[in-house]
Amino acid sequence: MSKLPDESFRDSIGTISEEGKRVWIFPKKPSGKFYNQRKIVSYVLLVLLVSFPFIKVNGNQFVLLNVIDRKFNIFGFTFWPQDFYLVVISMIVGVVFVTLFTVAFGRIFCGWICPQTIFMEMVFRRIDYWIDGDRGAQIRLKKQKWDGEKIRKRMFKWFLYFIISFLIANVFLSYIIGSDAVLDMVKEGPTNNMSTLIALLIFTAVFYFVFAWFREQVCIIACPYGRLQGVLLDNKSIIVAYDHVRGERELGRAKFKKDQDRQESGIGDCIDCKQCVNVCPTGIDIRNGTQLECVNCTACIDECDHIMESVNLPKGLIRYASEDEIVKKEKFVFTPRMKGYTAVLVILIGILCGLLFLRNDVEATILRLPGQTFEHKGERISNVYTFKIVNKTAKDFENIHFKLADPKGEVILVGKPIISIEKGEYAQGTLFVEISPAFLKSYKTNVKIEVYDGEELIETTTTNFLGPRTFN
Repeated sequence: MSKLPDESFRDSIGTISEEGKRVWIFPKKPSGKFYNQRKIVSYVLLVLLVSFPFIKVNGNQFVLLNVIDRKFNIFGFTFWPQDFYLVVISMIVGVVFVTLFTVAFGRIFCGWICPQTIFMEMVFRRIDYWIDGDRGAQIRLKKQKWDGEKIRKRMFKWFLYFIISFLIANVFLSYIIGSDAVLDMVKEGPTNNMSTLIALLIFTAVFYFVFAWFREQVCIIACPYGRLQGVLLDNKSIIVAYDHVRGERELGRAKFKKDQDRQESGIGDCIDCKQCVNVCPTGIDIRNGTQLECVNCTACIDECDHIMESVNLPKGLIRYASEDEIVKKEKFVFTPRMKGYTAVLVILIGILCGLLFLRNDVEATILRLPGQTFEHKGERISNVYTFKIVNKTAKDFENIHFKLADPKGEVILVGKPIISIEKGEYAQGTLFVEISPAFLKSYKTNVKIEVYDGEELIETTTTNFLGPRTFN
């Protein structure tokens, strides 16, 4: 009877000890082809993240997520609560895209694009390597008594953590209330914006806690995405994988011996150096197979390739591969499951693009005032309405007025006869619609009202008009 593989490592988390205490991870500083590519991708994404709130397109902030005023700018286009269905469809498209990507390529989003990974590995961990040194130096410093050197390094590092966390909080605030508002607050000083400053410090504390203490546990414990791998991945998914067929062979892994032909002797190419474990930012052993803690950061690939090269063995013992490629030598294929997700994604993107093109730049809503019926005004019947006009464009409207297109009649504004609406704003008020009974076909008639800016027709809307049940 064959011995079952030891799967006990799946019963616990590597960052928690048997006593329930936190186990700190000190990963070795990664280097190699994939790490260099990740640095380029990460720094480009960081530049975009910081610059998006300060880029203007047609006067609109490039990306704005103003939940307070319920106003959103996506790529310079302004979206209001009336456009929320577009936001929902966009979120569904994002979920389907990430699902398709995970089915095909595993958790690659986490290792290459996720803001948590980028900030953690490319900003805060690099500060660790700069101040504390590499893995061995960090471990020694943790065990070192609190002397002048340790206090100096810790205080300097924590100070940098705070400054960067504060800057991140300001960037995220720019996404919420707008970069112009944040810059105005900076010019006015903290004493004139105490409530905003307190909110900023709270967000700074959250980011500081995440990156200074919670760290990789966000990916392991808090993030649900890793747990989705169990239902999304299959044997055809491309993941960061250890080639156990080549690494173990018949006799398993063994330490490196010079002039030994490992293939003929039946010994696997894995020399059990454990460098793939030491370099892992979540502290797992990739040789145990697919694990929810793995964020596909490729650090183990670079480290293993370096070791294989140094002992004159072929690289690629750890690489991007599917289980079927390792076991059955099958190349990547676009499975029916992936085709199904792709079809759904294409349909959703088509619907979203169509709705974006059909979306009006100006939205007018005219509703009859609740609880009010018609009134006789001389020879006309009058109804009272409330209106709301949303200007989704990047230009101001200076001369908004209404015309009754069908049937014949008159629109009378309460208050100013002319309305002005600034870009990205809205106007609301009350108006009367007066129609001769001769043009009413029943007690409830559909009327069409046109909205003009000067001589330009910018919107057409319909509403109901109530009249008497019988007319002369």
